[in-house]
Amino acid sequence: MPESAISRRSLAASAVALLTGVLVSPAGPVDTAVAAGAPVRITEGQVREAPRGGVILYPSVTSCLTVTVRLEGGAKVGAHASLFQVPGEYRSDEILPAVRRAAGGRRVRAVEVRGAVGAWYPGYFTKAVESYGPGEEVPYPTKPDPDGIADAVARGLGVPRACVTVEDLPDGDITVR
Repeated sequence: MPESAISRRSLAASAVALLTGVLVSPAGPVDTAVAAGAPVRITEGQVREAPRGGVILYPSVTSCLTVTVRLEGGAKVGAHASLFQVPGEYRSDEILPAVRRAAGGRRVRAVEVRGAVGAWYPGYFTKAVESYGPGEEVPYPTKPDPDGIADAVARGLGVPRACVTVEDLPDGDITVR
């Protein structure tokens, strides 16, 4: 392709990106906010993906756990698991299947679980607090169980337990680079 055709093509792609807010790359469309370095913000009950080199911001993590799946190639799938469902978002027992779907068949390099480890009973990943009916006793953690949480996350994502790390962090924002 002649150099002038390449320049016109690059100029056209830049114009499309400016007008639509979507940058087209060989890998497909990329949100220009992410391409420009803005973090991918994941709030309670959400699952989103950050491209290779992208940063994930989990704001206001208090009684929640964050699950970040590092994929081969550098992309990350993140989930902000909440003890109680936020209307219109995933419940705690829906979040790992949603992460697994988002990761698709891509190879998982590592899984990082961070947040309020002491507030979580590992079974919340398979039966949400809201799922318990009248008269059913909701299990509550009596002490932090990082190993139980790691086991539950590994099972839910279908990855080896050795891939999963768990870290108890104080309340606040969590940034993953």
